[in-house]
Amino acid sequence: MLRRRRVHLLMATLTLSEARRDTLHRRIRFIVAFTIAYNVIEAVIALIAGSAASSAALIGFGLDSTIEVLSAAAVAWQFTRRDPQRWERPTLRVIAVAFFALAAYVSVSSVLALITRAEVEHSTVGIVLAAVSVVVMPFVSFAERKAGLEVGSATAVADSKQTLICTYLSVAVLIGLVLNSLLGWWWADALAGLVIAAFAIREGAEAWKGDACATSAGMLLEGAEVEDDCCDHSH
Repeated sequence: MLRRRRVHLLMATLTLSEARRDTLHRRIRFIVAFTIAYNVIEAVIALIAGSAASSAALIGFGLDSTIEVLSAAAVAWQFTRRDPQRWERPTLRVIAVAFFALAAYVSVSSVLALITRAEVEHSTVGIVLAAVSVVVMPFVSFAERKAGLEVGSATAVADSKQTLICTYLSVAVLIGLVLNSLLGWWWADALAGLVIAAFAIREGAEAWKGDACATSAGMLLEGAEVEDDCCDHSH
């Protein structure tokens, strides 16, 4: 079943016209450019609001947005190259490192928050900011994933997964801020952060191995050639 799916993805990629491929590359560049701009604004607002409210959650949210910019910038850089597929693996490694950095930060900040019983002050700006991200980011992730799958780019799909993970983090931050404001549950966002860290580690490992969307078109071609060689030798 998995091999049949890979062959189907390979054939779909090979049948793309040059015009369609260029259109998808431009679409991905636009999506990641939007992601970079959005996350820069989000990072600035979150860091300022977090500092004003002495909120570790919001400060972490702002730093997370900074890591997201790194991932999106890596994809944007890849798709400015003449042959984006050639730069697939090194770009995936950059995205993987960003995943691991995100997981490390969220884990440390969450554990410290639980140990020190750090309380998050009410922040209307933080709640609105997290809520907007919960609404906007899934659409951005879906659009990039769809284009990435069609063009056969593991990098774009990996970046879309990181955007989706950051959406989960936005949900965790939103729940934590709301529960803290309404019920005084200071530990809610810390526990949710640990769950997000586990997802980030898994996705980082997949990106590092190049398994972000099964394989890219180039990897599929390479795999098909290896299988053909093996078949030839077997005969």
